[in-house]
Amino acid sequence: MRILVWHVHGGWMDAFVRGPHDYLIPTNVERDAWGLGRGGRDWPDSAIEIAPADVAAAEVDVVVLQRTEELEHARRLLGGREVPVVFVEHNAPRTDVPNSLHPFRDRDDLTIAHVTHWNALMWDCGTTRTTVIEHGVVDPGPLYTGALDRFGVVINEPVRRNRVVGTDLLPRFASVAPVDVWGIGTERLPELGFGDGVVALGDVPSDPMHAALAERRAYVHPNRWTSLGLSLIEAMHLAMPVLVLATTDAARTVPAEAGAIATDVEELVRASRTLLEDPDEARRRGAVAREAALARHALGRYLADWDDLLDDVVTRGGRTNRAARAALEGSLR
Repeated sequence: MRILVWHVHGGWMDAFVRGPHDYLIPTNVERDAWGLGRGGRDWPDSAIEIAPADVAAAEVDVVVLQRTEELEHARRLLGGREVPVVFVEHNAPRTDVPNSLHPFRDRDDLTIAHVTHWNALMWDCGTTRTTVIEHGVVDPGPLYTGALDRFGVVINEPVRRNRVVGTDLLPRFASVAPVDVWGIGTERLPELGFGDGVVALGDVPSDPMHAALAERRAYVHPNRWTSLGLSLIEAMHLAMPVLVLATTDAARTVPAEAGAIATDVEELVRASRTLLEDPDEARRRGAVAREAALARHALGRYLADWDDLLDDVVTRGGRTNRAARAALEGSLR
């Protein structure tokens, strides 16, 4: 199958392009949001960069979108061809919850694939066909050592997104041990005046970041209102114990024995002290975290779910096109 898909969410794409298909990824000279291509990532050869002008002549079986504005953009590039469409909903709704109306509600020309059951529950999609495909990640391996009396966290845009991703909670954990923060935009963290306990380490490629993260005693996931973070799932794959706010769909993935999960931040802070003082207990809980992540978020399960969905939407699209052609031919007789 040949899939047209933009490189928007790098972590999600890292798993998606590992399937048995050809992934046509638009690229442009600017390498901007509409033409990032592979973005220098170490992806399989089946992740193929394509110039926007070449899409119209390319064989495309299905379009996978991640931004609402991509729908019209894709149709223009395809020259008006009717191609089955799946929209990946990465985000939980931000306004008017729980009465949030999805921008693609009441559509019969696409399928919405939510990445968590929480998203599916909170978005009102009306009559649009929906499904849930929970995250899968490439397993970095059980790299955890926990040798450093420090905590790790991965947050993109921690200043701009502040309360949404729980940046304001980091000093609570930094009162126990230093918190090292990786991610896009972390260089702005000093603007918040947290002091030396919250350390910005920048946007680092995944392999060296995973190795460094695994040296920290525990992973902190302070997100208040996001979909289930891939960085949390990756930390669990590393066999790190995790300290997690029990919001959105976190409870579906994180057993209490994997570290601690609660809406009471002080309970998480107390658990962080336990993990800091007892490395053996931290390793035990980290092993539980890895087992839970492999059970729910293994790459093989994720790719199989996507194969099932893609096969279904392409088959449905074929039936729809045949019915439309038959109706047109009937009207011409």
